[in-house]
Amino acid sequence: MSGKGERVTIDRLDVTIGAKRLEGCLAVPDDARGIVIFAHGSGSSRLSPRNAHVAKALNRRRLATLQFDLLTEFEALDRANVFDIPLLGERVMETVRWAGSEETTRALAIGLFGASTGAAAALHAAAALPENVAAVVSRGGRPDLAESMLGKVRAPTLLIVGGADSHVIELNEQAYARLACRKQLVIVPGASHLFEEPGTLDRVVDAAGDWFEKNLQS
Repeated sequence: MSGKGERVTIDRLDVTIGAKRLEGCLAVPDDARGIVIFAHGSGSSRLSPRNAHVAKALNRRRLATLQFDLLTEFEALDRANVFDIPLLGERVMETVRWAGSEETTRALAIGLFGASTGAAAALHAAAALPENVAAVVSRGGRPDLAESMLGKVRAPTLLIVGGADSHVIELNEQAYARLACRKQLVIVPGASHLFEEPGTLDRVVDAAGDWFEKNLQS
């Protein structure tokens, strides 16, 4: 049952993760049924307005969310780091382990939500930590950049792509064919890469929320 229509109390706090003290925003609804860790894409951060929109909608479904910076401010100055999928994947893995050890989140099943290059990082982490990650969703992602890890992903994976994002559709179709897990590819009609068109981001919210509710069982 979804909590979309219910009034939900949410505890929000700023956190730091790992040796690099990566900054994050944690939101935990009462009676949370799982946690979704966000891996943002190139040129974005934990303050991404699109991911914030998705996170708030997931919170209303009683899913905790964690938005965090994959790179320090200094690391982000080097553009090459934004496309270093093994590095970004390690950061997601570190955050998965953090969520699994924190008192407020350790009992919650973990899902990953990746956008752009963050989707590849999320799939890298899911492949490396099959016992820790219960579901993955990619929004306008580049799962193809995790090519060597795709066949090792065991978590149910949902790829969401904009219908007007033709090049990324092709890349997602190639990645989809290499995934050996339970999977689904959703193309949102009329949506561009950033899902800026009216109503398109809400389609992402609905698809992602349903996927996580179905697959995150604490």
